[in-house]
Parts: sequence; C-alpha cells; structure tokens
Amino acid sequence: MSELHLKSRLAKESTRILANMSSAKKREALLKMADGLEQSHGVILKANKKDMEENPELSKALQDRLLLTPERINSMAKGIREVASLEDPVGREIYMTKRPNGLKIRKVQVPIGVIGMIYEARPNVTADAAALCLMSGNAVVLRGGKEANNSNIAIANVLRAALAQSDLPEDALQIIEDTDRAIVAEMIRLREYIDLVIPRGGAGLIKFVTEHATVPVIETGVGNCHVYVDKSADLEMAKQIIINGKCQRPGVCNAIEKILIHEAVAAEFLPVIYKELKERGVLVKGCPYARQFVPDLEPADALDWETEYLDLIVAIRVIESLDDALMHIARYSTMHSEAIVTNDYFAAKRFTEEVDAAAVYVNASTRFTDGGEFGLGAEIGISTQKMHARGPMGINELTTVKYVVEGEGQIR
Repeated sequence: MSELHLKSRLAKESTRILANMSSAKKREALLKMADGLEQSHGVILKANKKDMEENPELSKALQDRLLLTPERINSMAKGIREVASLEDPVGREIYMTKRPNGLKIRKVQVPIGVIGMIYEARPNVTADAAALCLMSGNAVVLRGGKEANNSNIAIANVLRAALAQSDLPEDALQIIEDTDRAIVAEMIRLREYIDLVIPRGGAGLIKFVTEHATVPVIETGVGNCHVYVDKSADLEMAKQIIINGKCQRPGVCNAIEKILIHEAVAAEFLPVIYKELKERGVLVKGCPYARQFVPDLEPADALDWETEYLDLIVAIRVIESLDDALMHIARYSTMHSEAIVTNDYFAAKRFTEEVDAAAVYVNASTRFTDGGEFGLGAEIGISTQKMHARGPMGINELTTVKYVVEGEGQIR
C-alpha cells in the first residue's frame, strides 16, 4: 500500500473518534500544539533553513512566503490558540421544527470527515489546517509543496506529538512526505478515504485540481485583486491603501495586482503613486491612457489584466467612469477581493452591490481578507466559489449538516 493510501486510510479510521470528541479535549490538544510550536523553534527553523537553501531560484515574494522566523512561528501558535478559543461548531443546532404529524426535525452541524489539503510553499498552512480541522472534528491529510517539505514535516511532527500527549489519535493528522507530483493526481481521486479536497496555491495548481478531481473540491485562492481610485477619493488614503496592498507581502493572494484610476484624478495621483511604488521596487505597468500621464510606465498588454503576479509588479489602467471600473472588474476579477477608495456614498454602494467577489472593500486594503483578521482564528483557504463556503474558511466552513428526526412511531 502506498504512503498516500496508508495514511489516508488511517486518517479515515480516526474520524469516528474525532467526530465525538468533547470541546474541552480538542481545546486541550490545540493548546499543546501551540506550546509545542513555541518550544520547537530550533527544529523548525533548521528545517526551514534547509528548504530556503534548496530553493534559491524562487522569486523574492515566494521566498518570503516560504521563510519562517521565530516571530512567524509564534504567530502560528497564536492562531492555534485563537482557534481553540472559538465556539465548537460540532453538534450546534441550526434550527428545529415540529411537523404537524409530531415529528421533531433538527438540523445540526457535523464534521465533513477527512480533508485533503494540497498547498505550495506555505509552511504556515500546515499549522492552520491542522488546528482548524481538529476543532471542527475532521481528520486532515496534508500534501505540501516540495519547496517547503522539510518545514512541513517538522511542523507536522510537533503537532502530531501534541495529539498523542492529549490522548487523541495522531493519525488524524497526516503529512505526505513524497513530493512526486503524481501524488496530487492520485490524492484528488481517492474517494474511498478523502471527503473533500482544498487546493491552496497558484492558478496552475487550482486549475489542475478542479479539472481532474473526483473528490469534491472547494476552489480557493487565485487573487487578481483590484483597487479602484474614484474621482472623489481621498488621494492620501488611496496611496496608503495601494502601498500596503501591493508592497507589504506581494506574494499572497490578497495583494493588489491592478489599480484603476478615474481620469479626473489621474493627472494628480498617477505620478505620485508611480513614484511611491518605484521607490519600493515595484515594476509598474500601464495602459496607453495611463502612459500619457506617466510616460515611464512599462506598457501593459492584454495578458497583464488577467495575470496574478504574486510579485512586486502592478498594472494601472486609467478609466473614464465608475461604470468602466465595474466592467473591467467583472471581466478580469477572480472573485477574491476588490476595493474602492471613495468619498461618494452612492459610488461605494454601487460598488459593494455590483462587484461579485468573496470580499468587497470600501476605503480599506484588500490585505484584510484573512481568517485571522476576520476573527476566525486562522483559515484553511479563501474560497472564491459560491457553493457551501465563500471567503476565508474557518471551522464553520469545515462542517456540513445532518438532520436528526425524532418521532413516536410515525409511519408514512
């Protein structure tokens, strides 16, 4: 039996115990997980250093995503503690009704079962996914990218040890160590053991999984995110939002990739934002209209408008109206996060009502689309689809429902 089949089967066998585990017991294990991470800096950082040394070809943005520091490990532990503090969704009654025939029908939340998590150079996902799945009563099979394999294994070993110390089945958390790309194709068809697959990574990974999986999939992550600077915008606010959204962590899915600027403020604002971005090492591209205001902009072509750069690159388009901005976003958005900067109440209202995205912002950075920032403790991914879950996915999105029907001998 292959590593994937064996570990997935063991994960499946653990779900009966997890589904009926008390909230107190799950919280105890989560707190031990957090403590374990904080006490294992040396082991985890050593593994991460090896990953960094083995992948010098990664872009600066991807290296930043891969890099772990003591502060980032502590942040992972903090996220686990926040998950532990949340209300346990398992067994929560969503509604109850009593039928005319006397049947009492309750709808309650229950775990999904085994979550298959496929992700790239993001070692923090190992901790986030493990914590969220445990609190929601699910087992998890983790298959991270080869770039972060040493880090992922080190983190998973710490978390599995915490499960064992809490008398919970450590088989509920499995890490696939084989980095052969064929594993992904096999994993997304393993319906015998895996109940749901969540891919978290670049457009190529997500496209492959959604097109080839026979296991149900929640599509996550691709973020061709826009910010529209309206003619009534506070331009200093717009500048700060754009700098934060593009430069703080350019390799993440909630970073700004495109800037739309109303022509009424382009002459004043475009030279300013171009200078600020260039000083921070951003390659700034622009449409022909934008290049009339700043000739030094690199020309943007048709492919730029649909590209998620995940790097210090941004494309700017000058548009004539809010309608044009809405049409551009409707055409090129990946339905992740979209923002407007405006002092016009009606423009903001139209934007929030008409833009079809998981998160829509008025006068704030798209970088807030995050489970921790939304009060979910952490996230297992940001869903850009419309079925079951949308936006940052926390413990509630990792449950399904069942109907409990109580009667007194009724027959139909």
